[in-house]
Amino acid sequence: MSLEGENTKEAVLQALSEITDPAFDQNIVELDYVRHVRACGGVVAFDLVLPTPAHPHRAILQEAARQRVSALPSVTQVNVTVDAEVRSATPGRSVPSSVKNIIAVASGKGGVGKSTVAANLALALSQTGARTGLMDADVYGPSIPILMGVSQQPQISASEKLLPLVSHGVKLMSIGFLAGDGAPVIWRGPMVSKLLQQFLSDVDWGDLDYLVIDLPPGTGDAQLTLCQTATLSGAVVVTTPQEVALEDVNRAINMFAKVNVPIIGIVENMSYFVCRHCGEREDIFLHGGGRRAAESLGVPFLGEIPIDPQICSGGDNGTPIVVQYPDSPQSVAFCGIAAQVAVSLSRMASETPAEPEDLLRVIS
Repeated sequence: MSLEGENTKEAVLQALSEITDPAFDQNIVELDYVRHVRACGGVVAFDLVLPTPAHPHRAILQEAARQRVSALPSVTQVNVTVDAEVRSATPGRSVPSSVKNIIAVASGKGGVGKSTVAANLALALSQTGARTGLMDADVYGPSIPILMGVSQQPQISASEKLLPLVSHGVKLMSIGFLAGDGAPVIWRGPMVSKLLQQFLSDVDWGDLDYLVIDLPPGTGDAQLTLCQTATLSGAVVVTTPQEVALEDVNRAINMFAKVNVPIIGIVENMSYFVCRHCGEREDIFLHGGGRRAAESLGVPFLGEIPIDPQICSGGDNGTPIVVQYPDSPQSVAFCGIAAQVAVSLSRMASETPAEPEDLLRVIS
């Protein structure tokens, strides 16, 4: 085989077309992952551009690509560069327009650890290299400032927009930064709605791949305002293991269905406890309510988050568990859920008509 020209490119693409991405059940050539194939002598180089830096099979696909091309005749060296190119699941409709995907984290009731899930989900996405923001929409009970260890007030940009604060690589905005420590927010519904609209339009979020929004519990004005203003890419619903979870989850999912927001999936928080001394698992709050709710409602079940004092202590000291204990079972669970969320949004984006700049890239 000649390692120059179009014949080489065709041979490489043919070899790589035998690799299937299990997350999409298509080969990586059809998915347009393979870019910029180059060959000189016995050296072949190409790029793999994945739809999200949080792709769960990143390393596997890279090694499979290397092996497939290495097996071609006369190839002595293969250089594979892996990158990511996040597409919007709601192109041309997002507010703010610089944010590609907006993820709502919701719950049918309070006390299920929704804010903890939202913070660790945002951090898990950020740790993969994705540009990530976290917006605290729980106006009456903002907890993101404590969870993320930030208390100062945001600055105003030259364009008179609020500049988000940054913690652990994630951009943040919360009413807690503006109201002051311990100050109660005693506002009527229209004032809350106005504030949330300003958090979307009057905050200089910059270019983000993902903006995670920590919604208030329940199904009130704040949730409806965000659904109507932000054009959410999808929602993650957080619950606990008890059987009563089915009713609360059903309420939240029905709300999103009425405003045409896709359900990415359900997370079961405080799922079980593992003793550090004997390793025995204890289902403190029973088990499986979240999974059964997902099966009953026909939506994906994203996973279980074990209960652990480290999650509470990390939140209290402003260093969430994904940052403080990245190798813990809880952090591994959060990262697995983040990968599923990112892949789900990538699927939605692949089913969405491309923006003009995407079409120009394909044509060229």
